[in-house]
Amino acid sequence: MSSQQIHTNAVGFHSGELAVQRRAGVEAQAARLRPMMAPGELRGGAPAFVAHASFAAIGARDRDGRLWTSPLIGPPGFMAVTTPTRLSLRNLLPVGDPLHDLPEGQPVGIVLIDFASKRRVRINGTLAATDGGGLAVDVVQAYGNCPQYIHPRRISAESDATATASDIEQSSSLGADDIALIHSADTFFLGTTHPERGNDASHRGGPTGFVHADHNTVEWPDYPGNNMFNSFGNLEIDPTAALLFVDFESGRTLQMSGRAVVDWEKSAGHGDTGRWVRFTAESVVSSRRP
Repeated sequence: MSSQQIHTNAVGFHSGELAVQRRAGVEAQAARLRPMMAPGELRGGAPAFVAHASFAAIGARDRDGRLWTSPLIGPPGFMAVTTPTRLSLRNLLPVGDPLHDLPEGQPVGIVLIDFASKRRVRINGTLAATDGGGLAVDVVQAYGNCPQYIHPRRISAESDATATASDIEQSSSLGADDIALIHSADTFFLGTTHPERGNDASHRGGPTGFVHADHNTVEWPDYPGNNMFNSFGNLEIDPTAALLFVDFESGRTLQMSGRAVVDWEKSAGHGDTGRWVRFTAESVVSSRRP
């Protein structure tokens, strides 16, 4: 298991986030959002939102310490707020998923999305338990994100059925079908990590075809956002990254673990900022889920 621990009393932006905000020239805008980085709880409308959700992505490390981002898909109610600081999930990670039987005691990042209403909530905390067929997360931070770049769609998960090991293929590079899935995507999920703040999961969206790929690399443009730069800040400190693509029609998923760097020298165009991320895949898992 990774020895990485999360700082439960962390407040404000860490050094990587501050460095990226300075370079992007958005320090003042980001400073206004600093209270969102304080320890948070799931109150107000959060419990109802969680109970209604059918999709989430989790960023965590496997038993070898490798970072992955995995999908959590189930019928409404498969996730629940049991206390303002405890999120419970029925474990829908099948045998063969990189995070199946993931080790507890580690920091995790979860992003919940309701694509129909274009709402998303990011939750960071510590994986407190993995027994009894479920996961329990002690919440450290929880805050909503803007609806930008969320493409409306409806996900119908009528049962807790999961994929089997025979549905899963592993590789060290991307195949032709993998590249085609990436090129057709308008949505994917990015996992990053920080040595003190822990693992994180975030959503990325854009026009169909905004992500480019070959057999070893994946590239995408950065679009204007909330200026917090949580993911870029993590990459500033640690290039470890993990990607998740989902074909919401067929149920096919593509997971990659590797390293990512930010290129600040591109020319802006088509609504992007001129910043591009280049990800190099080291391990690839392709699967098909109900």
